[in-house]
Amino acid sequence: MAYALKIYVKTVLLMALLGAILIGIGYLIGGIAVAFAFLIMSLILNIIFYFISDKLVLYSAGARIVSEAEAPRLHRIVERVAAKAGIKKPKVAIVNAPQPNAFATGRGPGHAVVAATTGLLTIMNDDELEAVFGHEIGHVVNRDVLVATIAAAIASAITWLAYFLFLVVLARGRNGGEVALALATYILAPLTASLIQLAISRAREYLADYTSAKLTGKPQDLISALNKIENYIMSGARLDAPQTTASLWIANPFRKGITAEDVIEWFSTHPSTKKRIERLKQIAKEMGIYIM
Repeated sequence: MAYALKIYVKTVLLMALLGAILIGIGYLIGGIAVAFAFLIMSLILNIIFYFISDKLVLYSAGARIVSEAEAPRLHRIVERVAAKAGIKKPKVAIVNAPQPNAFATGRGPGHAVVAATTGLLTIMNDDELEAVFGHEIGHVVNRDVLVATIAAAIASAITWLAYFLFLVVLARGRNGGEVALALATYILAPLTASLIQLAISRAREYLADYTSAKLTGKPQDLISALNKIENYIMSGARLDAPQTTASLWIANPFRKGITAEDVIEWFSTHPSTKKRIERLKQIAKEMGIYIM
């Protein structure tokens, strides 16, 4: 519980930092009311996306909702994990792709969809699949789509405000110092907001891993699954989906060789597999499960 609380606190602090940047830029333009107006506009757009996100994500990922008759094994495992989480079984979808991967989408418990690639179903045993869907249902019960929507709304508002500030300063013909400050804000504020968004995404991945371990009691199987997924991704196994969906998958499906994720984790939607496994081993130890 202390581990989960730590991640919740981190998320709140990162959200607060996003809010502080938003208010700061709004103040430079003309007061908090300006920042609030941009936030409302951004929230409206992102809330619209929030309510249709499941359909958009399924379409963009090429996922197809399948019945229990079509995928009895997958339905059985998802139903078992959902029961452990105390939620209604999400809809189940399959993506025809050789790369093993999975994602969850939807507004939360009662309106969720979980998806697996055909590659995942091929290479995972039942325990590994249960651990993977413990992670995905973890995203559902932790309402990570909502968290991501709020973070995206604030980050978008910051980007718009920074651009607006730059235009206002140029239009008013202010001195070179003010123009330089506005330009720096225009460049750095959106970049900082994006980095905070990515930090929130990584924190929620750790939380979903933790939720899987606690729900299924199988952290060792999630470790095994993550290792398999990582190996297939690094070997170039294909998954045809937009790169904008990277944060949704249990592992970033677009990594090839040495990437920024290996060099500077700040620019990654996911923690490195190595760090996730290290944390899972610690969680397992706390559960009385010792993994070499």
